[in-house]
Amino acid sequence: MEAWRCVRRGYSRCAVGKGRYPMLPYHLQNLGRDRITPWDISQRFCWNRHISSCMRWPGNDSWAPYPYFSSQHCPLNWRPPCLFLPNRNQFQQWNWRPDNFTHTSLFHLSSYIMDSEEDKPSSKRQKTQGVIKRHWEYLCQHNKENLKILGDKHVDQKCKDEKEKFEFSVMSYNILSQDLLEDNSYLYRHCRKPVLIWGFRFPNILREIKHMDADILCLQEVQEDHYRKEIKPNLESLGYHCEYKMRTGRKPDGCAICFKCSKFTLLSANPVEFYRRDIPLLDRDNVGLVLLLQPKFHCTVSPICVANTHLLYNPRRGDIKLTQLAMLLAEISSVAHQNDGTVCPIIICGDFNSVPGSPLYSFIKEGKLNYEGLAIGKVSGQEQSPRGQRILSIPIWPPSLGISQNCVYEIPQVTRVEKAEEDDVTQKQLEKTEVLVAAKKLSSNLHHHFSLSSVYSHYFPNTGIPEVTTCHSKNAVTVDYIFYSTEKETINTQGTEVAFVGGLKLLGRLSLLTEEDLWTVNGLPNENNSSDHLPLLAKGFYISFVLSTSEHY
Repeated sequence: MEAWRCVRRGYSRCAVGKGRYPMLPYHLQNLGRDRITPWDISQRFCWNRHISSCMRWPGNDSWAPYPYFSSQHCPLNWRPPCLFLPNRNQFQQWNWRPDNFTHTSLFHLSSYIMDSEEDKPSSKRQKTQGVIKRHWEYLCQHNKENLKILGDKHVDQKCKDEKEKFEFSVMSYNILSQDLLEDNSYLYRHCRKPVLIWGFRFPNILREIKHMDADILCLQEVQEDHYRKEIKPNLESLGYHCEYKMRTGRKPDGCAICFKCSKFTLLSANPVEFYRRDIPLLDRDNVGLVLLLQPKFHCTVSPICVANTHLLYNPRRGDIKLTQLAMLLAEISSVAHQNDGTVCPIIICGDFNSVPGSPLYSFIKEGKLNYEGLAIGKVSGQEQSPRGQRILSIPIWPPSLGISQNCVYEIPQVTRVEKAEEDDVTQKQLEKTEVLVAAKKLSSNLHHHFSLSSVYSHYFPNTGIPEVTTCHSKNAVTVDYIFYSTEKETINTQGTEVAFVGGLKLLGRLSLLTEEDLWTVNGLPNENNSSDHLPLLAKGFYISFVLSTSEHY
């Protein structure tokens, strides 16, 4: 029994019986005792197989690849350990080879072991691995007060009774760029190292996308090389058309919008770069992407404007976030306005790096914001420290940006002056124009003319506990959203209600979770969910075939 106990612990009795010496080298001794996996001949280590990815981690081996094993030989929930070193000669010196494994061999697989007391997770993170469960919440827009939660295959009959309509679903997902993950590895100390490798993560992400089967995908933190080599080819094989906009700086990630070719035709793709060389405020490289899609086989249905963005993270720079948002809204306004004067339905997805109830969030939903006296660190609701308390300037952005306080494009001032010179406008008229422009600068009121609602309510109705869209070692909050244009109602001269074009009706959504729910599966990422964000999914958006005219903005 003592001999067997020693073998289990990686030791052997010495010849004289007064001590123990290690049977296996140091790297193999450190393998933990989480589980035991039987190996047959087909499961032996394959030296010539593809090594999917490798990462560098401070305080650990500088080279720790993750070997690839065929799924037909290993259990579905099994993942091999990081134990190879780049120098094969070390194995020869150890006199240890894969051929020594027999049909009945047992091998321990280890969980990630923290290197210091500081790295150890808190008690709330020491949970067993499992699968988080999310259910569908179905609702009918005609009865907003009553949220009806049903099974996956059942929908409120009132919603079914709607006459001709075009239905589609939208998914928004920050998939966590591998480059950003490695640059911010301190956020993922609760994770086992193999879980964070792209070769492990991408199959999980692709599986989620396949399972949710959305008609429109809005993805953030899409790394360019991964998009080009893996993401785009795989999505195209699933019937998607993909559009991508990479960030303008050194970070190799961006935003993508993908849609099913069987349901939509692309009318236009409009990338938005928030960086402006000549405007010091806009020195960040975030981007947005706006598509105009035409539903197929339904000529009477209006086009749909779909926007995707990832706003600046920095909690102390609310001035930049508001300006980036205004630039995105200006582009949406330009794309969504049709030649006949109508405004098509709008969907805005993304990681807004702002929490529910913050001034930025309220501006999106209410269409107005008076920012006079507002501290820049309060705009997104993230900053809790004394830093970032400088008051927003009036106006936030300079007139040279060419965007008004109503978040629409203006004719550039230079163009106005050139045209004035061509028409021999007097200097007095130019000065009068400058005075009018200066008066506009003093306004501290922002506006936009879209009627937008959030797919999610952000709090659980019975408990008031916040919903969470992202969770890592530092915090768990909601920063991801799907906003959609709702019907606007007015009363005409006959006293009847008229719904303006631009409205979408929401039938259902995939439920979100609480922070406590996520820590029961060790937070994000984990064995089954390979991003630090949850995917958002709105199922059953639809537009009635007959659309009335819109008011002009």
